[in-house]
Formats: sequence, structure tokens, C-alpha cells
Amino acid sequence: MAHRKSPSVMGIINLNPDSFYSESRCITEKQIEERFEMMVQENADIIDLGACSTRPGLKSIPEDLEWEYLKPGLKVLMKRHPECTVSIDTFRSSIVERAYDFIGDFIVNDISAGEDDTEMLDMVSKLALPYIAMHKKGTPENMQDYCQYDDVVNEVHDYFVNFLNKALDKGIKDITLDPGFGFAKDTFQNYQLLKRLDELKIERGDSTGSWPILVGISRKSMIHRFLGITPEESLPATTALNLQALIKGADILRVHDVKEARQIVKIFTNFIA
Repeated sequence: MAHRKSPSVMGIINLNPDSFYSESRCITEKQIEERFEMMVQENADIIDLGACSTRPGLKSIPEDLEWEYLKPGLKVLMKRHPECTVSIDTFRSSIVERAYDFIGDFIVNDISAGEDDTEMLDMVSKLALPYIAMHKKGTPENMQDYCQYDDVVNEVHDYFVNFLNKALDKGIKDITLDPGFGFAKDTFQNYQLLKRLDELKIERGDSTGSWPILVGISRKSMIHRFLGITPEESLPATTALNLQALIKGADILRVHDVKEARQIVKIFTNFIA
């Protein structure tokens, strides 16, 4: 079995005014610069730029508005931190193409695994970009109406097997799988996914181990709503669950709080893994 490398930390920068966690919203160039600087100082491996909020119940913004929100973040990246590895959280192939023309290579972080834009997988293949595919059902506006599963872990696993066949046929080689915590899952289902995360490990078939898994549970409602607290009060529980995710095989933690995630990764790598 391939030796597991140290898990990565992905820091979230939301470039729109609608993110569920207010502290992550960066609207002005100064706010974006400050958040970039902080995440670089705290050693984020990847910085995830999101211009279209996908929180439950929210309707997606038009493409042109998504681009207008995204552009200042790309400008800060190019001007201040061109050395950074970034991902762009979008389900639109046109945004991928425009961003590629603007900054070159980046990681595509698609909540729809190519389902919301039939041209996405072809675009990613054409540009030879790394791709993060997330499981969900429905749209952010209505996805909480689609929480019916016989066994959520088995269904997400089978979804990823089918997706991988499709993506590999397209020629996409660098793929990460995201179970989609909070996307068409209720609280119990989210914790089932976390508890049985290791069951989502799918072997590559070339003796290099399994496809990497990203876990994004930072400050989500599965934590704060269940505990009767606010997203702002959810960091301790988020940190505890991130450690559980690492123990169960997560390769990337997508977080609002890079410093704390980096501390957990250090403890895990040195004493638990």
C-alpha cells in the first residue's frame, strides 16, 4: 500500500456577500488581501476562492456576477501571491475558462461533479486541470428536499465509482472526491458519512493507493444547528470533527480557520497516523 502523505489544508475565501459564515466574506480588495496574507502566513496548502455562494436555500447568482465577484480575488492572487496554489469553487465551465485565461493553472472545485454544466468535464480535460468532484442532489435552492437514501454512504460511494469512470474516460487524471457534507444530507446522514468515511476510499487500480478525499465540515449546520450555537461559536467542535475526519482517511480539510486545522494535522501526522 502507498504511504499516505501528510493531509493538506484548504483555506476558504468567500468573495460574495452571501456565505453562511460572515467572517469568511471578503468583498473589498483590502479584505481579500488581508485574508490571503493571513492564510499564507498560516501555511494553507490551497486557497479556495468562491464567488457564488451555494449554501442551502440560496438561488445561484448569474454568471456575469459570479465573475465580477471572482475577479478581485484573482487580481490579488496575481499581484500579491502568485506562488499560491488556488482552487476556484464554481460549477460553470465558462468561469473555469475565463479564470484559466486570467491566471493559468488552478484546481477546479465543482459542487456538482459536472452535472450542473454538461461542458465542465470536457473543459477540465481540455485544460488539464486538477478536479474536485462533490456529491450532491438537486440544486442549493432545493437540495434539502432530496435527503432520501437507503444507505447514504453506499449511495455516495456508488456515485463516485460512476463519476470516476466518466471522468477517466474524459481524460481527467487528477481527481479528488468530496462527499458533500450538508448538500442533500440531513444531520444524521452527515455524521454517518463522517463515521464511515473510510468506506468512500476507492482504489485507483494502479497500486498508487486510493483517490484522495476532501472533507468540508467547517462551521456547518451539522455542527452549529445540532449544538444550538452559531457558526461563529463552532470552531472547537469543527476542530474535533476535523481530527475524526483525518483518522477516517481525509486527505484535504477545507476550512475557514487554517491555523487550527494546521495544528490538528501536525498532531495527527506526528502521533496518530
